[in-house]
Amino acid sequence: MKRIVVLFIVGCIFWGSPVVGEELKVGMKASDWSFKDAEGKAFTMESWSGKVLVVNYVDPDESDLNEHFTDALKKAKDDGLLSHELYRGIGIVDCAATWKPNFAIRAIAGKKAKKYKSTILFDYEATLRNAWGLGKDTANVIVLDKHRVCRAIVRSRVADDQVAALVQLAIDLQDE
Repeated sequence: MKRIVVLFIVGCIFWGSPVVGEELKVGMKASDWSFKDAEGKAFTMESWSGKVLVVNYVDPDESDLNEHFTDALKKAKDDGLLSHELYRGIGIVDCAATWKPNFAIRAIAGKKAKKYKSTILFDYEATLRNAWGLGKDTANVIVLDKHRVCRAIVRSRVADDQVAALVQLAIDLQDE
């Protein structure tokens, strides 16, 4: 037993600590965070107080995995179904999940931010992945209502048959 405990401690030192917080689940209030954008400006969830948030937490190697979902959100916004005053889609890059250098990650993120007119933030130490129990080496989608309660979470690719329902959820949450 002593050997197992020692191996666990050594493993945590070399490979990182286990999940720090409780895994985020539908119905739970999401813990806050603070990350910076490419210009070094810090943002928290309170930066968008009173807005529905759709967070795309992505491994840079999987940056296109949920593009079909992000495109559907963009279309809903362009069609006036998602209001700039009540909704915000943001991306958070899981920089710790890739071998890519930070300058390359920022370049990729800059193109996405421009395409979707969105804010892209950088999590260099997998803080949010560990705190919320998100998937590594994949894309994650988290829908938070105006009170930061998790209303939906997908820890992988959003299935094609789920896209419309998740977009509609974001639209409906604006009115709550």
